[in-house]
Amino acid sequence: MGVLVPGEIFSLTSGLTLAVLSAQTNYLGRSAKPKAQRPHQVKQRINTMPTNNRKFKSLILLSLGLALLWVSACRNQGETTAESKAEAAGTVAPGATGNDDHRSIILAFGDSLTEGYGLAKAQSYPSLLQKKLDEQGYSYQVVNAGISGDTTSGGLNRIEKTLAANSAATLMILELGANDMLRGQDLRNTKNNLAAIIAKAQAQKITVILAGMEAPTNLGEEYQTAFHQVFPDLAQKFKLKLIPFFLTNVAGKPDLNQGDGVHPNVKGTPIVVENVWQVLEPLLKK
Repeated sequence: MGVLVPGEIFSLTSGLTLAVLSAQTNYLGRSAKPKAQRPHQVKQRINTMPTNNRKFKSLILLSLGLALLWVSACRNQGETTAESKAEAAGTVAPGATGNDDHRSIILAFGDSLTEGYGLAKAQSYPSLLQKKLDEQGYSYQVVNAGISGDTTSGGLNRIEKTLAANSAATLMILELGANDMLRGQDLRNTKNNLAAIIAKAQAQKITVILAGMEAPTNLGEEYQTAFHQVFPDLAQKFKLKLIPFFLTNVAGKPDLNQGDGVHPNVKGTPIVVENVWQVLEPLLKK
């Protein structure tokens, strides 16, 4: 259940109360549709009802009350989920042994593609990357700091806390921007947010690997080109290692993606790990 914005909250409460008011007008034989009314207007209308129509009053108030209760529950659940995810993301490393683990940290900082949306925790790319590091004899711990639905703005809001929780981080794989693109956000803001995240990480002496993303053609050639260019531009400006396209050899292939056609499945995720590994491995130390 998602978080509702104020407009959606009003639409929900108005919709339920209008449904009851419509039932009242039909019962009375009037065909005119009631206009959208705010809660205080509904209350005024209830109070001015003829006495013989007051039996509708309890029904209207009940529907309005249930709507507000439902909205409150949605909002609280959404806020709690977002806050708990932000608190948890970037604080637990697969295979880590708490304070006794003195390995350098590779911070996987991103959205649902990093978190492992639709996958078991052990199937996410950070977990598979941890397994590969262990097999290759590299002493690093990978921290999954991915949050599904996150944007570059959200990433910027939580980067300082994430870095503080992972003071042993020496490398960061930054994978954000896809949700900005899907929401059609101003790419100047996307670029500025990513630049700020990179600057904060570099201030902590962390080597940043930037994961490039691509926009689909249906967004228009101009937007597609501009979005693509965000990543090489930042890589050049901050002297970063760039993964040209995070989903190379996975995007657009139904057998390698989940039903939504966006998130890699258990077959596609190992390919993503290889895309990361090609850029990451030369930076590792044994």
